[in-house]
Amino acid sequence: MSEYYKHEHLQQFGSVSEASPALGKKFFDYYNAVFAEGALTEREKCLIALAVAHTVQCPYCIEAYTAESLAKGSDLEQMTEALHVAVAIRGGASLVHGMQMRESAKKAGM
Repeated sequence: MSEYYKHEHLQQFGSVSEASPALGKKFFDYYNAVFAEGALTEREKCLIALAVAHTVQCPYCIEAYTAESLAKGSDLEQMTEALHVAVAIRGGASLVHGMQMRESAKKAGM
């Protein structure tokens, strides 16, 4: 069975919008503007992207932002800490939805 996520797809990302170049240009213009130096450094933005990549479980993004974070000067400890921040937020967001379960159980007379 072939693998679903193929490493070469990451290198082909720029061609994903060939069938709709106008929309692709708008996306990539926005994408590049988001990652440009601003109130946050490019390094900080890469760490955020790496953390988010784990929460959306995108192997392409994980690979790309691991490499980019390293290239921007982050170390494994910083990258792991960013990952744990994302995990804590994702876990807390999942857990707080338990309040809906409690409300539903309460309405059911539990």
